[in-house]
Amino acid sequence: MSIVGVGTRSLLLTQSLVGMRAQLGDLQRQLATGKRADDYAGIGINRGLTVGLRAHLSAIEGYGDTIKNISGRLELAQTVLTRIGAIGRETKAVAAQMSSVDGRATAQTSATSALGELLGLLNTRSGDRFLFSGLATDQPAVASVSQILDGDGARAGLRQIIAERLQADLGASGLGRLEVMTPSPTAVGLAEEAPPTIYGFKLSAITSTLTGATVTGPAGAPPQVAVDLGATNPNAGEAVRITLSLPDGSTETLTLTATNSATPAPGEFAIGADSTETATNLRAALTAELGSRARTALTAASALAASDDFFRTDDANPPRRVDGPPFDTATGSVAGTAADTVTWYTGEAGSQPARSTAVAKIDQSITVQYGLRANEEGIRWQLQNIAALAAISMPAGDPESQARAEALTTRLRAAFDGPAGTQRIETIQAELAGAQVSADAAVDRHAQTKMTLGNLLQDIEGVTNEEVAAKILALQTSLQASLQTTAKLFQTSILNYL
Repeated sequence: MSIVGVGTRSLLLTQSLVGMRAQLGDLQRQLATGKRADDYAGIGINRGLTVGLRAHLSAIEGYGDTIKNISGRLELAQTVLTRIGAIGRETKAVAAQMSSVDGRATAQTSATSALGELLGLLNTRSGDRFLFSGLATDQPAVASVSQILDGDGARAGLRQIIAERLQADLGASGLGRLEVMTPSPTAVGLAEEAPPTIYGFKLSAITSTLTGATVTGPAGAPPQVAVDLGATNPNAGEAVRITLSLPDGSTETLTLTATNSATPAPGEFAIGADSTETATNLRAALTAELGSRARTALTAASALAASDDFFRTDDANPPRRVDGPPFDTATGSVAGTAADTVTWYTGEAGSQPARSTAVAKIDQSITVQYGLRANEEGIRWQLQNIAALAAISMPAGDPESQARAEALTTRLRAAFDGPAGTQRIETIQAELAGAQVSADAAVDRHAQTKMTLGNLLQDIEGVTNEEVAAKILALQTSLQASLQTTAKLFQTSILNYL
């Protein structure tokens, strides 16, 4: 009988022990890290899925960072817009208190202060980004108060634009570019200037309750209106009314009432000995009333129209100026240029919608738009009316300053509310709120997705401590038995075997 040596078997047993020791070390690593393997190769056939899951989780983290950034910008923008709206309401309230010299001074001082605050808000930055500059996020959105009101060197500011426009609207006669006519000894008429002009009063309508009188117009080129008393004197209390259109789109009605008084009050005309004398008195009263309305209502309307001209911003609708000098005989306007007119809005003024100037991707297939421009209609409307109040002239020694202030107050009350169809601050806020809602919804959705993907990834890559501990215990038992067997084999000799 032959005897086989133990050398080969001992080698195999040794290799088995080394393998079990390595396996024990790997299980101990799994217990310490909670991971099945240190690399994708150790995961097996699910390694491709693991790579995809991790890429998805990384993308969600990126979306989360983006949402944090835009959420901060949106909150800041909403705060600014809320304050802008409040400034408009406060200025509107102050403008209603201009019935006294002190009230007018306070209103204009407050308007100047409000204009400065408003411009500061529009230059708000979030990090390195100017929020209201459109695509030009690296530059301020608006010029300074002094530049806007008083100009900058050769470039005209709002006060100069208002002064030039007022000259054009009043005309050389101071009657708002209208001419008082005498069609016949018993008639009184008004005519717009020839050649036609875009400035001053425009004739809209004429009505009369004067006994025996006839009215005509507006008709002709240039348009004219007239009232002919005929052979009959009117009765006291009867009136003729002429409605005029003003540059800001408002209307003004001149009511001239017949009176028997030898000292008629403003808006009245004395009934003479005959209709010819009465027509002369009516003509004088009309001239006086027209001049008064020109210095009050027309002046206020002119300031608002000039402010609207100045605060235009885009290439298709540039700021407008009176085509002069001379200004009091000008008939049209010209576009202001960067060389002669202050550009109040210094951000980007492209044709694309303001909201689309800032776009953020908050999910794989969802983007939000949250861009802003200071020249948006809702913002500009507040700005130009506040600036008009700050810039219009209402000197304390002018006896017609109060009437001018009242005319301005009436117009500002409607202007701050905005014409029908005009964008409002609340409209901008609502659009931004939509972006905020989308971002907040994305945060919740990402949190749920991260939890689901994390659990799936843990199932693939992770291990349970109980399972690993059981494997370690079984392996330790097997390793101990193997070591004991190997030790006995190494102690076996031919003599012991025999």
